Amino acid sequence: MQMSGIPFGTTDWETIERTEHAGETGTATWRTQRFGEIRVRMVEYSAGYLADHWCEKGHILLCLDGELLTELSDGRTFLLTPGMSYQVADGAEPHRSSTKTGARLFIVD
Repeated sequence: MQMSGIPFGTTDWETIERTEHAGETGTATWRTQRFGEIRVRMVEYSAGYLADHWCEKGHILLCLDGELLTELSDGRTFLLTPGMSYQVADGAEPHRSSTKTGARLFIVD
């Protein structure tokens, strides 16, 4: 990831417009900022959320609140709790997320 042409700035995430994205079950609420080619999001998953697709996009993801279960297409699963993160490259390992209790995440991709 090359980060250039981005002046110093701060983000008050509460002021960023929310967009809702339906999962197979539950919803994801995104607050999104773009800095050139880099997308930065604050994402909240409702309790009972299950992604409606296998994602092949690379991310760096930090769990801020709740619990996030990430399943890889090969069947492996990983439970993230607050303070834990994962990273995966574009096209490396298809993954999808779910949560029983809800989760709040900070994602860079």
